[in-house]
Amino acid sequence: MYLRLVTYGKEIVNNSSVTSSLSLTGLAGLKKHWRDDLLSGFQIFLIALPLCLGIAMASGLPPMAGIISAIVGGMFVSRVNGSFVTITGPAAGLIVVILDAVTTLGEGDPTAGYYYTLAAIVVAGVLQLIMGYFKVGTLSSFFPTSVVHGMLTAIGIIIMTKQVHVMLGVTPESGSLFSTMAQIPHSFLNMNAEIGVIGIFGLLLLILWNRLSHPWLKKIPAPILVVLLGIGLGTYFDLQHQHIFHLPQQLEMLTRNTLHDGQVGPSYLVAISNHFMSSFHLPDFGKFFTVEFWVAVVSICLVGSLESVLSTVAVDKLDPYKRHSNLDKDLAAIGAGNALSGLIGGSAMISEIVRSSANINNGAKTGWANFFHGSLMLLFVVLFPQVIHSIPLAALAALLVYTGFRLASPKEFSKVLKVGTEQFFMFCVTIVGVLATDLLIGVAIGIVVKLLVHIMRGVWWSNLFKIHFTVSESGEEYIVKLHGSALFTNFLPLKKAMDNLPKGKHITINLTNGYLIDHTVMEYLHDFMHDYESHGGYCKQIGEPIHTFSNHALAARLMTEDERRNGRSYS
Repeated sequence: MYLRLVTYGKEIVNNSSVTSSLSLTGLAGLKKHWRDDLLSGFQIFLIALPLCLGIAMASGLPPMAGIISAIVGGMFVSRVNGSFVTITGPAAGLIVVILDAVTTLGEGDPTAGYYYTLAAIVVAGVLQLIMGYFKVGTLSSFFPTSVVHGMLTAIGIIIMTKQVHVMLGVTPESGSLFSTMAQIPHSFLNMNAEIGVIGIFGLLLLILWNRLSHPWLKKIPAPILVVLLGIGLGTYFDLQHQHIFHLPQQLEMLTRNTLHDGQVGPSYLVAISNHFMSSFHLPDFGKFFTVEFWVAVVSICLVGSLESVLSTVAVDKLDPYKRHSNLDKDLAAIGAGNALSGLIGGSAMISEIVRSSANINNGAKTGWANFFHGSLMLLFVVLFPQVIHSIPLAALAALLVYTGFRLASPKEFSKVLKVGTEQFFMFCVTIVGVLATDLLIGVAIGIVVKLLVHIMRGVWWSNLFKIHFTVSESGEEYIVKLHGSALFTNFLPLKKAMDNLPKGKHITINLTNGYLIDHTVMEYLHDFMHDYESHGGYCKQIGEPIHTFSNHALAARLMTEDERRNGRSYS
């Protein structure tokens, strides 16, 4: 998913006193900005409630697991994290790894799988906490951009494939992912009519609402409208009671007998206890020493950490006050939140980009907006569990189908293709790899393919994982000079050195002696220069490429003849 960097029309503020007041995170921040944060927190709660329920159920967990995750993320993580306006909670990107953990660890028993998965979430959270403590949040840069977007697109395809059947009220025959995908036309032709009406109408509402341009209507969260529509239709169809519905004969004839009488009832509604305390469950560490358990732990840790760091970086770019999050502290806080959530029965969480973007758009100023979002979630599920029970599963499935489509829309394919055909190739390889195997193997395939492409382009082996550059100072000017190739596998030392340069100076990035600079590094350099200048500095880049791999401004490029051919070495 390419993260669009927009400021929603808000003026960028450089006034240091204003920015300082907005950096308040404790009671001082609450006292100064509580009105803005409470209003935004309420609007995010309306968006998050149905998504948390749907994501948990799509992950093979009880619906309350998603709610618990959002409550912990809002009320606990917001108080200890390193970011300012991010919203933490369950996310669509984690559905695939959580569902796979429940299925694999449970061995056919979803309840046992749930308890084992809680243990995996706890251990993954502890690993994230350790990673944050040892300041490895920047390791997310090791994953090439095209592979990350391929992973997210594959996740979107998987979500759509599985949830479209729920949206239509049909249970597909068990089989592989491709088998489930092939059964989609059959589910449309044999949908449960009443359930299909709820799901399809909800999906159409999301699509149409997204096209509205009226500023006041845009303020109403589309997910809550889908839920209200679903509740209304569910009440009209009397889903609270088990019964057989009868289609009018004219409708059967109109649909050429593809729709028939069917049975509906409470099983098509969200199942939730009226007693909040009964929603808490303890994890089962009985499979701690199995390979399957640690595969689940690594998957949850890897995907959750990667998505959280990327989302936090993107949210910092959206922040009109240009505040910088502490990525390592934020990752540690997410880890602590996951450990706590898993210990009491909740799903895994990340810093979520869509809700965080909406939080900024709604005028949030500090992390208290996240706190209010979690607090309102807790208050609602304690006081109004019957309202949640009246939500049709088809309405939540429509939300997830729409979310999956946004992750894997044709626009995402077009954006990657514009960067370069080689990026598009690795993007597609990753998608196919994830769909045909699993997430970890698919990502590994994408990374290996990109390394092979770099080798084929002449990057010497010693430069694959070691970068060669110098940083020199001349008065007010700092010159960063590259020697050889800068790749996703080796540029972390360069990134660290550039991030530590003093603010407000003149920075010259000299690529004259560079060889291959890949898209991931070009994207970093572009973001660095833009951010550095927004804080009063000046940046320029010198060195013209002899070849770029597309017309995109940040495409991978060859700068000079290979230093290896000239007999030079930078070992």
